[in-house]
Amino acid sequence: MRPSSLPSEAGLFGGIYARGGVAAELTDAAWLQAMLDVEAALARACAREKVIPAHAADEIAATCRAERFDTRAIGREAALHATPVVPLVRALRDAVGEGLARWVHFGATSQDVLDTAAMLITQRALRPLLDDAAGAADAAARLAVRYRLTPMVGRTLLQQALPVSFGLRAAGWLQGIDAARSRLVAVREHELAVQMGGPVGTRSPGVGARVAAELGLGEPVLPWPTDRVRPANLAAALGVLAGVLGKVARDVTLLAQQEVGEVREGGDRTRGGSSAMAHKHNPVGAVSVLACTKRVPGLVATMLSCMEQEHERAAGAWQAEWGTHTELLELSGSAAAWSRELLEQLQIDSGRMAENLARLAAAGVPEASAPERHLGATSELIERALLAHSA
Repeated sequence: MRPSSLPSEAGLFGGIYARGGVAAELTDAAWLQAMLDVEAALARACAREKVIPAHAADEIAATCRAERFDTRAIGREAALHATPVVPLVRALRDAVGEGLARWVHFGATSQDVLDTAAMLITQRALRPLLDDAAGAADAAARLAVRYRLTPMVGRTLLQQALPVSFGLRAAGWLQGIDAARSRLVAVREHELAVQMGGPVGTRSPGVGARVAAELGLGEPVLPWPTDRVRPANLAAALGVLAGVLGKVARDVTLLAQQEVGEVREGGDRTRGGSSAMAHKHNPVGAVSVLACTKRVPGLVATMLSCMEQEHERAAGAWQAEWGTHTELLELSGSAAAWSRELLEQLQIDSGRMAENLARLAAAGVPEASAPERHLGATSELIERALLAHSA
């Protein structure tokens, strides 16, 4: 079984909501380090533009290590300023000393640091998230290949309909995950850009270009302090992935019902027990995916509502993004990690599928008596999904 990789501060519900490697990239310490990475890159960029001394940039960059700062104290003081950047900059100036303090955060504003840190956090969190989504897609592809000719009852409006193959169902999961993952890859490649516009978005682009190069982020055409297309596109892409993974999980919960019994979750046999009913084996992985994905649409809606912002800096909407952004990444990452494990370990009961088809045939549905005749195009459809996946 793959390890859950939970951060130590995941908390009581972290086993569900903080599965996989994404949560570790979203802790308070990770956010603090991302902001300090921005400050270090800013100092180096300013030195290369010859607006601050090179030795000052070197000293500032060397000081930008999260373990040197009190995250809790910075968080408490953030309440006085509606941003953690103000106390962080003060602490960084104290750390480098009076002689270099004036070169810290040179020409930047709190939004420059926080928005760019959010892009860095996203870049780092998307690595394990996309890896888990790819693993889930690969597992779905293996199921599609193995069960391409395994007939089962297709169901429409939750009622038995006509035969399909389980391989085609898995190919549908594969296609959805691949499409959602591709959208997130496009966001990673085209939407993650620095914010270096200064107090009102008028700063010369030279420093921003150098910060972008330092951090491996994109360079925007213009600063985007109240143009929130980038975070909104990320939120929408995460929402689509969550929807796709939720569909997979919902299918598993329905197929795993004891009355249906066509699939069951693998892994630790002690998992899924009930506190009151010893005979139950609950589909924990699928339930946990749904516990995460059900929360995502509301968070996406919040990010979209935050696009309406005043003039050159928002009063409240921007601040509402930070926690929402973090939760979206964490929940989507957890859903991807759970989905990968779920699909890698999913057990298929082809005998039970045949029994359910036989009952459908007995009910007078002729296609169920010879399902292979009804599934002529199935292999071709599955092959199309597999070719697209391997491309």
